[in-house]
Amino acid sequence: MIADDSEMNRSILADMLGDEYEIVEAEDGVQAVAALQKYGSELSVVLLDIVMPKMDGFGVLTWMNQQHWIEDIPVIMISAESSASHVERAYGLGVTDFISRPFDALVVHRRVVNTILLYAKQKKLVNMVADQIYEKEQNNNLMIDILSHIVEFRNGESGMHVLHVRTLTELLLKTLMQKTDRYNITQADISMIGTASALHDIGKIAIPDEVLNKPGKLTNEEFALMKTHSMIGADMLSKLPFHQQEPLVKVAYDICRWHHERYDGRGYPDGLKGDEIPISAQIVAMADVYDALTSERVYKPPIPHETAVQMILDGKCGVFNPLMLECLQDIAPELPDVMNSGYQDKADQRTMQNIVQEMQRHEELTASERTLQLLEHERMKYNFFASLTEEIQFEYTLQPAMVTLTSWGAEKLGLEEFTIDPRQNRKVLSLMKEEDLQGLAAMLHSTTPGNPVVTYDCQIQLPTGPRWFRITARAMWSSDEPPRYTGTIGKAIDVHESRTKLNNLEQMASHDAMTNLLNHANARERIMARLKERPDGRYAMAILDLDHFKSANDTFGHMFGDEVLKYIAERLRHSVRSGDIAARVGGDEFLIFLEYKTDPELAIQRVYQSLAGGKYENFPISISMGVAVTAEVGTEYETLFHAADQALYTVKRGGRGHYRFFDSSMEKTLSVISPIDNGSNEQGGESK
Repeated sequence: MIADDSEMNRSILADMLGDEYEIVEAEDGVQAVAALQKYGSELSVVLLDIVMPKMDGFGVLTWMNQQHWIEDIPVIMISAESSASHVERAYGLGVTDFISRPFDALVVHRRVVNTILLYAKQKKLVNMVADQIYEKEQNNNLMIDILSHIVEFRNGESGMHVLHVRTLTELLLKTLMQKTDRYNITQADISMIGTASALHDIGKIAIPDEVLNKPGKLTNEEFALMKTHSMIGADMLSKLPFHQQEPLVKVAYDICRWHHERYDGRGYPDGLKGDEIPISAQIVAMADVYDALTSERVYKPPIPHETAVQMILDGKCGVFNPLMLECLQDIAPELPDVMNSGYQDKADQRTMQNIVQEMQRHEELTASERTLQLLEHERMKYNFFASLTEEIQFEYTLQPAMVTLTSWGAEKLGLEEFTIDPRQNRKVLSLMKEEDLQGLAAMLHSTTPGNPVVTYDCQIQLPTGPRWFRITARAMWSSDEPPRYTGTIGKAIDVHESRTKLNNLEQMASHDAMTNLLNHANARERIMARLKERPDGRYAMAILDLDHFKSANDTFGHMFGDEVLKYIAERLRHSVRSGDIAARVGGDEFLIFLEYKTDPELAIQRVYQSLAGGKYENFPISISMGVAVTAEVGTEYETLFHAADQALYTVKRGGRGHYRFFDSSMEKTLSVISPIDNGSNEQGGESK
């Protein structure tokens, strides 16, 4: 990039270098910053003038230092200003070289080439170190794989089990890390646990062949002997004469000893329960079970993927952490492909991740590509989340004078650039009235490092017209004594849009998302308030559900079932009066609360007839309804709800398709009904 306000100078330099390099030109400092943001690591070198409009070369260098770009993109200063103070300041800000005008073509060419070669050699050095780390990681993994394969070879297996478990372990850990921060899992942990998982069955090396490779079912004595392999493996690791404090050895010990523990405490060898089991052992346990089910063994053929997943979810192989089960469900669709292809590629990716992590631990070996990619990644994240919040987020620096907006914010304000010198851009200054600019500035300058946040309401001129915004800003202060005001970060929120969003959120919190009726919690609050306000009113509560709704889902699918619920909700909405309360309780169950004048039967009959009968497409609509009135059961919400629910249950036991009012006989009838026994029969599973 050539940044110079003189078109002639840019043309001369471009002619000198254009045959070998692609040239990006900038005619002032603001354009130079914009080009740096756009091209980033594609720029091999920057030729930078000192004296430029909008922002001078020192301003560009200051910005590059603030963003840490100066560490990765070499800058050669070009200027007729060759005084010692200018040269010293330029080198102090990180320039690599200094060229004075008038230009000598040979000197310019040589210095540009030398600068690029110098940075290329630094990158080569980093790559050489990375290669050495790669080789070390590869050898470490190779030795672990060989050792693990020896164990699997004794077990009459191909050795793929180790690789399968490692692959699935890392997939589950990555999914878990995205779901929760409860276990503080890092990328380095994923790599280490994946490597240690290869040692999970190392204790089997001490199990006799006749037990290890028995084709039939193990006797109780043989199974007890088989279960000792977890303790044997842990003992082998605990008795290593060296490296006892290494994290990999500690994690491998946890996995060896506890990968047969189960979440409900019914595993072995120690009967640990819940998160008493290390997360590494929990993950490897699930990976081990899945691969044991789906792989051929001497005692069984392979089980299909879908069946294996369902067996684990149903608890037929022991109880697992509910979060682990969610992770398994999330990755289940991709598992068959992942487990049957690309093993070596994935192993290489894991190794390279380890290299990056080790490189990051050595600050003297900062890889420019890695740094720039991380910066770009953070910038993309920042812009993405800023666009989701729909806030105009900004940063203002005093030296150099510059406003930086998110791309969404710049578009909202009708600005073509998102890095702007406010002193040079009248459009920026015209966004706010002069008195508002001065008022906000006065508030910011009156802050202190201990109390730096201000809030200011004003109108901002958008392309569509003026809108009221609330600006929340934080003044930035230096660490000098006394501290200096250096700039501001903040956001501006459209007050009208904010209120609209708040209303939408309140709607979402109080209404059922599918049917747009009130949800049960909100309906309960409203009914209780009505009963408290007018306890002497004549009220009826009805609970209804759709008969044979399960058949709609089973026959036509759940999407069809959702449409049936929406249809019923719409009919219910039209059948109640404005003062009545209608809500979805859950599933296919709905609630109605209404006030009647003389006869509750007439009010309920009117509602019931508007709902029951007819069809939605090919599905006949049949409604069962239970009703309770305050005159009979009182004005306590829970009592009223319970009575209506009992009446509904009586209807369903009596053949469905009608409604009944609660009476005292239903209490006696229902009191003798035993809870339904689900007959849960948990079946344990063991991977030999």
